Amino acid sequence: MLPDRVTVVVPTYNERENLADLARAVTDHGYRMLLVDDNSPDGTGDLADELAGSNPLITVLHREAKQGLGRAYAAAFDHLLRSCSADIIVEMDADFSHDPSDLPRLVAAIEDGADLAIGSRYVPGGSTPDWPWHRKFLSRGGNLYARIMLGHGVKDSTAGYRAFRAGALSRLPYREARASGYGFQVEMAWKAAIAGMRIVEIPVVFRDRTRGTSKMGGSIVAEAMWLVTVWGIRNIPARLRRVGG
Repeated sequence: MLPDRVTVVVPTYNERENLADLARAVTDHGYRMLLVDDNSPDGTGDLADELAGSNPLITVLHREAKQGLGRAYAAAFDHLLRSCSADIIVEMDADFSHDPSDLPRLVAAIEDGADLAIGSRYVPGGSTPDWPWHRKFLSRGGNLYARIMLGHGVKDSTAGYRAFRAGALSRLPYREARASGYGFQVEMAWKAAIAGMRIVEIPVVFRDRTRGTSKMGGSIVAEAMWLVTVWGIRNIPARLRRVGG
């Protein structure tokens, strides 16, 4: 597959410090890059436009206000699927917690037949070396809870580094996603599993950002756990039917 049939989607909000270096690292692979900026007050959107003006592989999608990660990705997916400009669509954070050198492995997994390839911290070879024990405990516990409640086999459904086959993504109800934060990732992995899509997990090392401010907060975690609980309870009849059938 030609590299320019791969588009890496990066939502941004106050990521000016990281953006130029990240854009260079992504486009050096020959991949296209779609930056989705939520009207960042630090000028990230203006810098994104400058980068797009000097690099034909970069496109910018401006949104009027910060409306959450899920809606940013949904807007990007609509843009890419309508234009039929990508065969593989990658989700990636802007803060270098997702190593750009792992991009070819995610892309290769899709080329090898996966519908969804997740950069996983919780399969052999994956890790979170910068995290304190309590953060590791909460993240692993949250993923285990999601796996039990939703009945899928994904070990790292909260991971935000992932690649979709465009045709598979077009069959998922991403516009109807309930979660606005990182619960969106759980929801999409769950819906992909329900649809019978082939999901693979690729080990990655997740690093903490060194520049800028984290957007992760307690309300985002609470939203994800609440929605997983609701989805799990509503999904009990369907799971019982599958067991009984």
